[in-house]
Amino acid sequence: MTQELFTIGALGKKAGVNVETIRFYQRRGLLAEPEKPFGGIRRYTENDVLRVRFIKEGQKLGFTLTEIAELLSLEDGRHCREARKIALRKLAAIRERIERLQGMERTLADLVEHCTENNDQAFCSIIAALNRGL
Repeated sequence: MTQELFTIGALGKKAGVNVETIRFYQRRGLLAEPEKPFGGIRRYTENDVLRVRFIKEGQKLGFTLTEIAELLSLEDGRHCREARKIALRKLAAIRERIERLQGMERTLADLVEHCTENNDQAFCSIIAALNRGL
């Protein structure tokens, strides 16, 4: 049984990305660039589709391309412990960012609340707070 081969455009469609994204991944070393036959065009496989989708799913979870490259190097399934360490580091970073965002939300909500209470056209409590460094 022969494996179906795709042009870069077809790869992009199947993986849900544009051609420039594929080229970017190739420049970053995340996706191999197939050999170009003499007088022909490069062809990609279903494995390339899966790899691009893996990269996109990793990005959706907040992994950087460097972290995704690290995960891809472990994809043979024998390195689950290392993959878990990477995921735990990312989870800790996400939780830390959520805490910071929640603090920002509380501060901004307070500023907006005080702003609605202020009817003085010449003074804006939000601008004043930003000027004084909150």
